Amino acid sequence: MTHSEHPAGDRLLTRKEAADYLGVAENTLSVWASEGRYRLPYIKVGRLVKYRLSDLNEFLARNTQGGAHE
Repeated sequence: MTHSEHPAGDRLLTRKEAADYLGVAENTLSVWASEGRYRLPYIKVGRLVKYRLSDLNEFLARNTQGGAHE
């Protein structure tokens, strides 16, 4: 399957792109991964770390607080 055949939600982002998407510092994702602070899956591609867009969206949904859910 080529990159263009992947659903948009499965697009792989670099750590910088993922950090920008979440609105946190790039180093924050490194700390979260090393400390196991949050359940945010990542993929190792050699020395690179990649994040699935769908995993980032699930992370945001799991950590959404407040709001009216009636």
